Amino acid sequence: MNQKALERQKEIYLNGFAGKIPVIPFTSYGLEEAAKGVLSKKAFAYIAGGAGEEKTVKQNRTAFDKWQIVPQMLKNVSERDSSIILLNKKLPSPFLLAPVGVLSLAHRDADLAVAKAAASENIPYIFSNQASVPMEVCAQAMNNQTKWFQLYWSKSRDLVISFLQRAEKCGCEALVVTLDTTMLGWRPRDLQLAYLPFLEGKGIAQYTSDPVFTDMLKTYQSQQAKRTINIQTLHGLISMVNHYPGNGFFKKLKSGLPIKAVQLFTEMYTNPYTTWDDLQFLREHTSLPIFLKGILHAQDAQRALDYGVDGIIVSNHGGRQVDGAIATLDALPQISKVVNKQIPILLDSGVRSGADVFKAIALGADAVCFGRPYVYALAILGENGVKQWIKNIKAEFELTMALSGYSQPSEINIDCLQTVVTQ
Repeated sequence: MNQKALERQKEIYLNGFAGKIPVIPFTSYGLEEAAKGVLSKKAFAYIAGGAGEEKTVKQNRTAFDKWQIVPQMLKNVSERDSSIILLNKKLPSPFLLAPVGVLSLAHRDADLAVAKAAASENIPYIFSNQASVPMEVCAQAMNNQTKWFQLYWSKSRDLVISFLQRAEKCGCEALVVTLDTTMLGWRPRDLQLAYLPFLEGKGIAQYTSDPVFTDMLKTYQSQQAKRTINIQTLHGLISMVNHYPGNGFFKKLKSGLPIKAVQLFTEMYTNPYTTWDDLQFLREHTSLPIFLKGILHAQDAQRALDYGVDGIIVSNHGGRQVDGAIATLDALPQISKVVNKQIPILLDSGVRSGADVFKAIALGADAVCFGRPYVYALAILGENGVKQWIKNIKAEFELTMALSGYSQPSEINIDCLQTVVTQ
């Protein structure tokens, strides 16, 4: 469905006339506040938090505020087309849903709800490596709609190969390799609560559904560390068992597999040993286009070109990895200059509105990836919340583009903007 912006506005106002007030807020602040009201303290901290003093989280937003759109008048925008071509495929709007892990923290239907909403609105969804629902289940729900897969490079190359094969088999059209999380960043909100959802068996569904990982469990020697037994640890154990696939709580508990799965995952999840030369390994084991996610330096953009990747995503992981890192929008112009339209450039981190999408395109992005906003919508209203949010962001971008004097994204460029004039 490709509902036009004015149709979306009309739908909202007519529903209001009939007494139906929207549940999903229309601003990023409203979304976050509404989600905070329904999420647990730990879940909200994990989703909303960033690294260190969260200066990079703030800078991601400040970077957008540095630029102003300069609308032009009396340009015929009666016919509008928000679509773009990405990897030789037409998409209705210049944005995708970024991979976000542990979505079960936000809603019980987790990744599956997002997959269904994305498919209904024909918006590409990048499956998370740290999903709460296996990629095959989400892919089936999306049918032929565009889906990609995000890869965290595990210490086990056999597991990496298995993930690649599964992604291809279930119809993923590109591989997004996240480069900036070879180790977890210093995240005070989570540290203050001493909470990591993976230790409860959450967000590891890609692993527990994987044949290579489950084979590894058969020979894995579980660590017999001394543990404090209390209500909290019992709650964590119950969560581990419930999140492990299969039927029969006590049967799974007796097998010891849920605990072993969490331990094995934590041992192999991060991999600080990877280098640029390891990209050849991916090329040898997948035919999917490869996007590198986490590019912030112009020299890395040039290396990406030199190594023949198919696209890059300018990202600082939503400010969750390096506090004080450059904002993605600040990094974009120089990276765009280096890439010079040779491969697609996507951008995430700090993108919150249709106006943000416009500014990112003007500064050189082909499309953007939204993260936290759709997660907040998921928390508020599940699948329908994500669907409503997508409809809203589609309409907002189309209206921003048209009211600025442009009929399609290809017309948007740096001349559409000016920097904020300081007194």
